[in-house]
Amino acid sequence: MKIKPTIKLCLGLAAAALPLGVFAQNPTSVPTPNSGTYNTTKGMTEVTFGAVGVSNKELDDSFGGVNVSLGSYVSDTLEVVVRQSVNYSNPQNAGSAWNGSTRLALDENFGPGAAVRPFLGVNFGGIYGDQVRDSFAAGIEGGAKFYIHPRTFVFVMAEYAWTFRHSSAINDRFDDGQFNWNAGVGFNC
Repeated sequence: MKIKPTIKLCLGLAAAALPLGVFAQNPTSVPTPNSGTYNTTKGMTEVTFGAVGVSNKELDDSFGGVNVSLGSYVSDTLEVVVRQSVNYSNPQNAGSAWNGSTRLALDENFGPGAAVRPFLGVNFGGIYGDQVRDSFAAGIEGGAKFYIHPRTFVFVMAEYAWTFRHSSAINDRFDDGQFNWNAGVGFNC
């Protein structure tokens, strides 16, 4: 597998930035009403870096990649998020391919102040790439954030997404969806 130099550079920078973000946190500057809690507040920004895996409903066809997201809390628990994924697949009989997705999500985070914060949400966006048909995508998602510091967490997320080319096909295509798995690290700013 040959990776382009620009992709290597981006992956290297992301890998170097993750540990630095953990050590650069200042717990005394967390804008929360209760010192030492893991609260988020309206206007707070959230950045995540993660690895993603995708499989069909039968779990017999899959690929993986990386993603980054940028979110903003519109209330203490409701977050609007933009997610960007870049994926690579290397099926046995079809060669290799790159694809990506850009989605806008709305997530409700539960358990304010707790070290473990589950969340549920919906998303909408598009997929595009070498061996995929450019189309719209919608999904339902859920996961949990495990805070290791008042502003730093690791997360896991699962999503069921389906694609469609026209709004009339949204309901028809639901049964043809796929599962997306995601894990990584995030920071609240």
